[in-house]
Amino acid sequence: MTLRMIPPSGQTYTQILKSTMLMGGSSLVNVALSIIRNKALAVLLGPEGVGLMGLYGSIADIAQAVAGLGVNSSGVRQMAEAAGTGDAERIVRSATVLRRMSTVLGVLGAVLLAALALPVSTLTFGDYQHAGGVALLSLAVFFRLVSAGQTALIQGLRGIANLARINVLTALLGTAVTVPLIYLFGAQAIVPSLVAAAAVSILPTWWYSRQTGVQPPPMSARQFGQEATALLRLGVVFMASGLLTSGAAYAIRIIVLKEGGVVAAGLYQAAWALGGLYAGFILQAMGTDFYPRLTAIAGNNTECNRLVNEQAEVSILLAGPGLLATLTLAPLVMSLFYSAEFHGAVDLLRWICLGMMLRIVAWPMGFIVLAKGAQTIFFWTEVAATLVHVGLAWLFVSKFGALGAGMAFFGLYVWHSILIYVIVRRFTGFRWTAANLRHALLFLPASGLVFCAFWVLPLWPATVIGCVAVALSTLYSLRMLVELLPPESMPAAIRAWIAKSA
Repeated sequence: MTLRMIPPSGQTYTQILKSTMLMGGSSLVNVALSIIRNKALAVLLGPEGVGLMGLYGSIADIAQAVAGLGVNSSGVRQMAEAAGTGDAERIVRSATVLRRMSTVLGVLGAVLLAALALPVSTLTFGDYQHAGGVALLSLAVFFRLVSAGQTALIQGLRGIANLARINVLTALLGTAVTVPLIYLFGAQAIVPSLVAAAAVSILPTWWYSRQTGVQPPPMSARQFGQEATALLRLGVVFMASGLLTSGAAYAIRIIVLKEGGVVAAGLYQAAWALGGLYAGFILQAMGTDFYPRLTAIAGNNTECNRLVNEQAEVSILLAGPGLLATLTLAPLVMSLFYSAEFHGAVDLLRWICLGMMLRIVAWPMGFIVLAKGAQTIFFWTEVAATLVHVGLAWLFVSKFGALGAGMAFFGLYVWHSILIYVIVRRFTGFRWTAANLRHALLFLPASGLVFCAFWVLPLWPATVIGCVAVALSTLYSLRMLVELLPPESMPAAIRAWIAKSA
């Protein structure tokens, strides 16, 4: 039995690592900016203010998911398909419709949220006092949707380097406007800072989308209608998925808010942000480069399964040591990014890290369903995930407080990992390679061991166990990643090291 499905030429792995490193490099800059931004917000606002920011952010996410009708996600797929044909006219038409639809939907979404400000404020906060803030937040929805449309155009054409630059510039500009506003005006600037961050995100996306060279062509109403219909047909499914995801996040924050108050909501927001920080660049790289590439070969089950296994292998090797480090150093990470007031979120962060480890394993499989356009299956798996996630949160938060929200996230991915494997196994005959099984059987038990050590042992012995696990897993991952690459792509010193240790 071979470790991998085919003897690797190294070309695919090189492409995966290249795109991941581009997005990862931008994410490192984002991490540095996040330290500055989160630290400032934690000091200036405290857990209560961070909790309010998380609640407003969830409202904006839901409004964006509803108003966007999934056009940005379906736009990536449509642009990738058009680019795959090499038909310049089709590419230009798809890009033009994507841009125009994003702008129109942005306007409609802003108007809708402003009109529903009173009931949304009552549902979220239990009173009308925040209705003005919700109405103002409608501007953020408009800016987000316009920016997302431009980003989808670049992503569909696989402009990975430009997407990395956009990530850096967006984070830099967002930090530059958010922190001063909060510093000058305190909690009153929470919503204005969200609006300002969304507004400045348009600048880099607009600039780099212009560099694609796609200019609006003359289009008849019939042509526009045909393109828009194709965009919306798949987009509605993506919209439903986005709404379910955002709705689940919103519902869980409400559950935590009702059970533990605004401070508990702030602790959950902090743990959630940090739990996804390191894994985020791996998952972002999947959606940015892997998804368009998978869509182009979706009709070939053998190639599709090979590509998913290759992406999963790189993702596990890159994410595993980082998530183990977050598990081990959770108190230090929480203090570094926030403040001592957030120490109560440490155990919650560890539960989320366990869930993220499973998420890294499950996500590449889920893209098979997306790439093949299996809309019904995709929709119902999202419905099931939402019901399981919210149901577990409702059950666990009532018993364990905010910590239960982290348990619910872990429970979700235990269930979802099994479900999505069964689905893609029947869909394409997918199965894990021996190499991926070996990686999973290393990192998943190691994560469980480190997690349990902090529950049953004193802090220092548990920390030593965690640090040893991090060191060994890092060496293992580096060795495995080096073996995946063609020798000519590596420096001479690394080639010599491999030869000596072989």
